[in-house]
Amino acid sequence: MSFAAICPVGRDGTSTRSDCGNCAETGDFGTLAGHHDGGFSGSGFADDIADHASLSPADKLRHLGALEASLLGHDDHNPAGVTLRAALAERNLSPQHALDLLKAFRQDVTKSRYADWDELIDYCRYSAMPVGRFVLDVHGESRSTWAASDNVCAVLQIINHLQDCVKDYRAIDRVYVPLDALAAAGSSVEALDAPRATPQLLACLHGLADRTGDMLEQGVELPVQIEDRRLALEIAAIVTLARHFVQLLRTRDPLSENVRLGKLGVAAFGALGAAKGLFNRLGRTPGAFTGSPADERRHSR
Repeated sequence: MSFAAICPVGRDGTSTRSDCGNCAETGDFGTLAGHHDGGFSGSGFADDIADHASLSPADKLRHLGALEASLLGHDDHNPAGVTLRAALAERNLSPQHALDLLKAFRQDVTKSRYADWDELIDYCRYSAMPVGRFVLDVHGESRSTWAASDNVCAVLQIINHLQDCVKDYRAIDRVYVPLDALAAAGSSVEALDAPRATPQLLACLHGLADRTGDMLEQGVELPVQIEDRRLALEIAAIVTLARHFVQLLRTRDPLSENVRLGKLGVAAFGALGAAKGLFNRLGRTPGAFTGSPADERRHSR
Protein backbone atom coordinates (compact mmCIF):
# COMPACT_ATOMS: atom_id res chain seq x y z
CA MET A 1 0.00 0.00 0.00
CA SER A 2 1.30 3.42 -0.85
CA PHE A 3 1.01 6.21 1.67
CA ALA A 4 0.28 8.34 -1.38
CA ALA A 5 -3.15 6.74 -1.37
CA ILE A 6 -4.15 9.13 1.40
CA CYS A 7 -2.96 12.23 -0.42
CA PRO A 8 -5.82 14.55 -1.48
CA VAL A 9 -5.58 13.74 -5.17
CA GLY A 10 -8.23 11.82 -7.03
CA ARG A 11 -8.03 9.53 -10.00
CA ASP A 12 -8.27 12.44 -12.42
CA GLY A 13 -5.44 14.37 -10.76
CA THR A 14 -7.77 16.58 -8.74
CA SER A 15 -8.62 16.36 -5.07
CA THR A 16 -11.37 14.03 -3.88
CA ARG A 17 -12.79 13.59 -0.27
CA SER A 18 -11.83 9.99 0.46
CA ASP A 19 -9.65 8.42 -2.94
CA CYS A 20 -7.58 9.45 3.05
CA GLY A 21 -12.10 8.69 2.51
CA ASN A 22 -11.88 7.98 -1.83
CA CYS A 23 -7.45 10.05 0.96
CA ALA A 24 -8.44 13.11 1.96
CA GLU A 25 -11.84 11.95 -1.82
CA THR A 26 -8.17 13.43 0.93
CA GLY A 27 -8.53 9.50 1.15
CA ASP A 28 -9.23 6.53 -1.28
CA PHE A 29 -9.17 4.22 1.68
CA GLY A 30 -10.33 1.53 -0.68
CA THR A 31 -7.26 1.83 -2.92
CA LEU A 32 -4.90 1.55 0.02
CA ALA A 33 -4.98 -2.23 -0.12
CA GLY A 34 -4.22 -2.29 -3.80
CA HIS A 35 -1.09 -0.16 -3.43
CA HIS A 36 0.32 -1.74 -0.27
CA ASP A 37 -1.37 -5.14 -0.47
CA GLY A 38 -2.55 -4.72 3.08
CA GLY A 39 -6.22 -5.59 2.72
CA PHE A 40 -8.11 -2.35 3.38
CA SER A 41 -10.29 -2.75 0.29
CA GLY A 42 -13.46 -3.17 2.35
CA SER A 43 -13.19 0.37 3.65
CA GLY A 44 -13.87 1.90 0.25
CA PHE A 45 -17.07 -0.13 0.11
CA ALA A 46 -18.01 1.17 3.57
CA ASP A 47 -17.37 4.76 2.51
CA ASP A 48 -19.66 4.27 -0.48
CA ILE A 49 -22.38 3.06 1.91
CA ALA A 50 -22.01 6.04 4.24
CA ASP A 51 -22.31 8.53 1.37
CA HIS A 52 -24.94 6.64 -0.65
CA ALA A 53 -27.58 9.06 -1.91
CA SER A 54 -30.61 6.78 -1.86
CA LEU A 55 -30.07 4.49 1.14
CA SER A 56 -31.84 5.46 4.35
CA PRO A 57 -29.73 6.02 7.48
CA ALA A 58 -31.10 2.78 8.94
CA ASP A 59 -30.10 0.83 5.82
CA LYS A 60 -26.64 2.39 5.82
CA LEU A 61 -26.06 1.40 9.43
CA ARG A 62 -27.36 -2.11 8.72
CA HIS A 63 -24.92 -2.56 5.82
CA LEU A 64 -22.02 -1.23 7.90
CA GLY A 65 -22.98 -3.60 10.70
CA ALA A 66 -22.97 -6.53 8.29
CA LEU A 67 -19.51 -5.56 7.07
CA GLU A 68 -18.23 -5.39 10.66
CA ALA A 69 -19.77 -8.74 11.58
CA SER A 70 -17.98 -10.51 8.74
CA LEU A 71 -14.75 -8.59 9.42
CA LEU A 72 -14.77 -9.88 13.01
CA GLY A 73 -15.63 -13.43 11.95
CA HIS A 74 -19.11 -13.55 13.42
CA ASP A 75 -20.43 -14.69 10.03
CA ASP A 76 -19.46 -14.85 6.35
CA HIS A 77 -22.45 -12.98 4.92
CA ASN A 78 -20.61 -9.86 3.73
CA PRO A 79 -18.03 -10.57 0.99
CA ALA A 80 -16.09 -7.35 1.57
CA GLY A 81 -15.82 -8.11 5.28
CA VAL A 82 -14.69 -11.67 4.62
CA THR A 83 -12.04 -10.52 2.16
CA LEU A 84 -10.76 -7.89 4.55
CA ARG A 85 -10.66 -10.35 7.45
CA ALA A 86 -8.64 -12.87 5.42
CA ALA A 87 -6.18 -10.26 4.19
CA LEU A 88 -5.54 -8.94 7.69
CA ALA A 89 -5.16 -12.45 9.11
CA GLU A 90 -2.69 -13.39 6.39
CA ARG A 91 -0.46 -10.50 7.46
CA ASN A 92 -1.10 -10.96 11.19
CA LEU A 93 -2.61 -7.47 11.39
CA SER A 94 -5.24 -6.36 13.88
CA PRO A 95 -8.68 -5.33 12.58
CA GLN A 96 -8.61 -2.29 14.88
CA HIS A 97 -7.74 0.25 12.18
CA ALA A 98 -10.61 -1.02 10.02
CA LEU A 99 -12.96 -0.89 13.01
CA ASP A 100 -11.93 2.71 13.65
CA LEU A 101 -12.77 3.57 10.04
CA LEU A 102 -16.16 1.91 10.39
CA LYS A 103 -16.81 4.11 13.41
CA ALA A 104 -16.13 7.16 11.22
CA PHE A 105 -18.42 5.88 8.49
CA ARG A 106 -21.20 5.36 11.02
CA GLN A 107 -20.61 8.88 12.27
CA ASP A 108 -21.02 10.17 8.72
CA VAL A 109 -24.45 8.56 8.72
CA THR A 110 -25.59 10.01 12.06
CA LYS A 111 -23.73 13.32 12.39
CA SER A 112 -23.79 16.17 9.88
CA ARG A 113 -22.39 19.13 11.86
CA TYR A 114 -19.30 19.69 14.01
CA ALA A 115 -19.46 22.13 16.90
CA ASP A 116 -15.76 22.99 17.13
CA TRP A 117 -12.22 22.08 16.11
CA ASP A 118 -11.92 19.42 18.82
CA GLU A 119 -14.97 17.59 17.46
CA LEU A 120 -13.49 17.72 13.97
CA ILE A 121 -10.15 16.31 15.15
CA ASP A 122 -11.98 13.55 17.01
CA TYR A 123 -13.67 12.64 13.72
CA CYS A 124 -10.25 12.59 12.01
CA ARG A 125 -9.06 10.25 14.78
CA TYR A 126 -11.33 7.64 13.21
CA SER A 127 -11.66 8.77 9.58
CA ALA A 128 -8.02 9.53 8.69
CA MET A 129 -5.48 8.62 11.36
CA PRO A 130 -6.13 4.84 11.13
CA VAL A 131 -5.14 4.90 7.46
CA GLY A 132 -1.65 6.21 8.17
CA ARG A 133 -1.25 3.87 11.13
CA PHE A 134 -2.29 0.93 8.95
CA VAL A 135 0.28 1.83 6.29
CA LEU A 136 2.98 2.12 8.94
CA ASP A 137 2.00 -1.25 10.43
CA VAL A 138 2.09 -2.91 7.01
CA HIS A 139 5.66 -1.66 6.59
CA GLY A 140 6.70 -2.73 10.08
CA GLU A 141 7.42 0.81 11.23
CA SER A 142 7.67 1.77 14.90
CA ARG A 143 4.58 3.08 16.64
CA SER A 144 6.70 6.06 17.66
CA THR A 145 5.86 7.36 14.17
CA TRP A 146 2.14 7.44 14.90
CA ALA A 147 2.03 10.92 16.45
CA ALA A 148 3.51 12.63 13.40
CA SER A 149 1.48 10.41 11.06
CA ASP A 150 -1.74 11.30 12.89
CA ASN A 151 -1.06 14.99 12.29
CA VAL A 152 -0.33 14.51 8.59
CA CYS A 153 -3.40 12.32 8.03
CA ALA A 154 -5.72 14.67 9.91
CA VAL A 155 -4.37 17.57 7.85
CA LEU A 156 -5.08 15.71 4.61
CA GLN A 157 -8.62 15.02 5.76
CA ILE A 158 -9.25 18.64 6.78
CA ILE A 159 -7.79 19.91 3.50
CA ASN A 160 -10.38 17.79 1.76
CA HIS A 161 -13.16 19.09 4.00
CA LEU A 162 -12.24 22.68 3.12
CA GLN A 163 -11.90 21.92 -0.59
CA ASP A 164 -15.25 20.15 -0.70
CA CYS A 165 -17.17 22.30 1.80
CA VAL A 166 -19.67 23.42 -0.83
CA LYS A 167 -20.14 20.01 -2.44
CA ASP A 168 -20.61 18.24 0.90
CA TYR A 169 -23.20 20.80 2.01
CA ARG A 170 -25.19 20.89 -1.21
CA ALA A 171 -25.07 17.19 -2.06
CA ILE A 172 -25.40 15.47 1.32
CA ASP A 173 -26.06 18.32 3.81
CA ARG A 174 -22.85 17.52 5.67
CA VAL A 175 -20.70 20.34 7.05
CA TYR A 176 -17.28 19.71 8.55
CA VAL A 177 -16.51 23.43 8.97
CA PRO A 178 -16.77 23.92 12.76
CA LEU A 179 -19.89 25.85 13.72
CA ASP A 180 -18.09 27.92 16.34
CA ALA A 181 -15.57 29.10 13.73
CA LEU A 182 -18.41 30.16 11.43
CA ALA A 183 -20.16 32.02 14.26
CA ALA A 184 -16.96 33.73 15.43
CA ALA A 185 -16.45 35.09 11.91
CA GLY A 186 -20.04 36.29 11.68
CA SER A 187 -21.01 33.65 9.14
CA SER A 188 -23.26 30.60 8.99
CA VAL A 189 -23.70 27.23 7.31
CA GLU A 190 -26.13 28.76 4.81
CA ALA A 191 -23.33 30.95 3.43
CA LEU A 192 -21.87 27.81 1.83
CA ASP A 193 -24.72 27.84 -0.68
CA ALA A 194 -23.61 31.10 -2.31
CA PRO A 195 -21.69 31.31 -5.61
CA ARG A 196 -18.77 32.95 -3.81
CA ALA A 197 -17.77 33.34 -0.19
CA THR A 198 -18.74 36.41 1.77
CA PRO A 199 -15.87 38.23 3.51
CA GLN A 200 -17.01 36.67 6.78
CA LEU A 201 -17.07 33.12 5.43
CA LEU A 202 -13.74 33.64 3.68
CA ALA A 203 -12.17 34.83 6.94
CA CYS A 204 -13.45 31.68 8.63
CA LEU A 205 -12.12 29.33 5.92
CA HIS A 206 -8.75 31.09 5.74
CA GLY A 207 -8.45 30.89 9.52
CA LEU A 208 -9.10 27.16 9.42
CA ALA A 209 -6.49 26.79 6.69
CA ASP A 210 -3.99 28.59 8.94
CA ARG A 211 -4.79 26.23 11.79
CA THR A 212 -4.45 23.25 9.46
CA GLY A 213 -1.05 24.52 8.32
CA ASP A 214 0.10 24.77 11.94
CA MET A 215 -0.99 21.17 12.49
CA LEU A 216 0.92 20.05 9.40
CA GLU A 217 4.14 21.50 10.82
CA GLN A 218 3.72 19.14 13.79
CA GLY A 219 4.00 16.19 11.40
CA VAL A 220 6.72 17.33 9.00
CA GLU A 221 9.36 15.14 10.67
CA LEU A 222 7.47 11.98 9.76
CA PRO A 223 9.55 11.23 6.62
CA VAL A 224 12.82 11.14 8.58
CA GLN A 225 11.24 8.94 11.25
CA ILE A 226 10.43 6.24 8.67
CA GLU A 227 12.90 3.40 8.15
CA ASP A 228 11.59 2.29 4.75
CA ARG A 229 13.20 4.63 2.25
CA ARG A 230 10.55 4.38 -0.46
CA LEU A 231 7.74 5.03 1.99
CA ALA A 232 9.66 7.94 3.51
CA LEU A 233 10.04 9.58 0.10
CA GLU A 234 6.34 9.13 -0.65
CA ILE A 235 5.47 10.80 2.64
CA ALA A 236 7.90 13.64 1.95
CA ALA A 237 6.14 14.22 -1.37
CA ILE A 238 2.75 14.21 0.34
CA VAL A 239 3.87 16.73 2.96
CA THR A 240 5.04 19.06 0.18
CA LEU A 241 1.73 18.69 -1.64
CA ALA A 242 -0.19 19.28 1.59
CA ARG A 243 1.73 22.50 2.19
CA HIS A 244 0.78 23.70 -1.27
CA PHE A 245 -2.90 22.84 -0.78
CA VAL A 246 -2.88 24.67 2.56
CA GLN A 247 -1.41 27.73 0.87
CA LEU A 248 -4.14 27.65 -1.79
CA LEU A 249 -6.77 27.42 0.94
CA ARG A 250 -5.18 30.31 2.83
CA THR A 251 -5.46 32.64 -0.14
CA ARG A 252 -8.35 31.48 -2.34
CA ASP A 253 -12.12 31.13 -2.15
CA PRO A 254 -13.14 27.43 -2.29
CA LEU A 255 -16.62 28.47 -3.40
CA SER A 256 -15.50 30.25 -6.56
CA GLU A 257 -11.79 29.51 -7.16
CA ASN A 258 -9.74 26.41 -7.89
CA VAL A 259 -8.10 24.98 -4.77
CA ARG A 260 -6.83 21.81 -6.42
CA LEU A 261 -3.97 20.80 -8.67
CA GLY A 262 -4.02 19.08 -12.03
CA LYS A 263 -1.90 16.02 -12.81
CA LEU A 264 1.14 18.04 -13.86
CA GLY A 265 0.99 20.16 -10.73
CA VAL A 266 0.70 17.11 -8.52
CA ALA A 267 3.63 15.47 -10.28
CA ALA A 268 5.81 18.57 -10.03
CA PHE A 269 5.17 19.22 -6.36
CA GLY A 270 5.40 15.51 -5.57
CA ALA A 271 8.80 15.26 -7.25
CA LEU A 272 9.98 18.33 -5.36
CA GLY A 273 8.84 16.83 -2.08
CA ALA A 274 10.54 13.51 -2.80
CA ALA A 275 13.77 15.31 -3.63
CA LYS A 276 13.60 17.25 -0.37
CA GLY A 277 12.89 14.04 1.50
CA LEU A 278 15.90 12.31 -0.03
CA PHE A 279 18.12 15.27 0.84
CA ASN A 280 16.89 15.22 4.43
CA ARG A 281 17.47 11.49 4.74
CA LEU A 282 21.00 11.79 3.41
CA GLY A 283 21.63 14.52 5.94
CA ARG A 284 20.22 12.52 8.84
CA THR A 285 23.43 10.48 9.29
CA PRO A 286 26.26 11.71 7.04
CA GLY A 287 27.76 8.92 4.99
CA ALA A 288 25.25 6.36 6.19
CA PHE A 289 22.75 4.43 4.11
CA THR A 290 19.37 5.39 5.51
CA GLY A 291 17.03 2.92 3.83
CA SER A 292 15.22 0.07 5.48
CA PRO A 293 16.97 -3.27 6.06
CA ALA A 294 15.29 -4.52 2.88
CA ASP A 295 16.57 -1.44 1.03
CA GLU A 296 20.06 -2.08 2.33
CA ARG A 297 20.06 -5.70 1.16
CA ARG A 298 19.05 -4.61 -2.33
CA HIS A 299 21.62 -1.83 -2.27
CA SER A 300 24.45 -4.22 -1.40
CA ARG A 301 23.78 -6.60 -4.29
